[in-house]
Amino acid sequence: MHKSINNLIDIQKEIKLKFQNKQSFPKIIAVSKTFPKNEILPLIDHGHIHFGENKVQEAIDKWSNLKIDFSNIKLHMIGKLQTNKVKYAVKVFDYIHSIDSLKLAKKVSEEQKKVKKNIKIFIQINIGNEDQKGGISVNYASEFYNECKQKLELDVLGIMCIPPNINKTSVYFDQMKNLAKQINVKEISMGMSADYLEAVSYGASFVRIGSKIFGKRN
Repeated sequence: MHKSINNLIDIQKEIKLKFQNKQSFPKIIAVSKTFPKNEILPLIDHGHIHFGENKVQEAIDKWSNLKIDFSNIKLHMIGKLQTNKVKYAVKVFDYIHSIDSLKLAKKVSEEQKKVKKNIKIFIQINIGNEDQKGGISVNYASEFYNECKQKLELDVLGIMCIPPNINKTSVYFDQMKNLAKQINVKEISMGMSADYLEAVSYGASFVRIGSKIFGKRN
């Protein structure tokens, strides 16, 4: 069996063991950025459907044909999305996790209508209030959610964050859990290879795991 399949099975077992009483387990997004098709195909053949990319062009090059061959694949845009790339992004992605401005939200709303597609949206929250990171401030999140949902008619599933790169990510995961309740959204996209178990304990319903599945990137 391919190493990535073994790694995925180990992660699934670990989550199930740690959270035995959970009603539902998080969806694991296998972050395949920089990995070629031959590294991805074993996971697809194994039946895994959620994959993540963070560059539009790479996603188009890699996934356009794969998604014709495997129509059940769900492709997640997890990187920063520029407005000038939206018209290409909506053609290949099924989920966008990084809506971080009204301008971007409007563009996605316009472009998805043109291709008659209903992209599933996560609002990126700047949970650590960091200048260098994209995302909506916690205080503006509720208002922004209403704008996206009502005015722009976007299918907003939930919220996403990339917490500050420090040891105490649990503080930020806890804030995300409370914010999701406050806004009244069901889904939370948080947790990566180093901290997904902690994220799940705070209600993450999508975790984005790359190196722990595919190995180290070059």
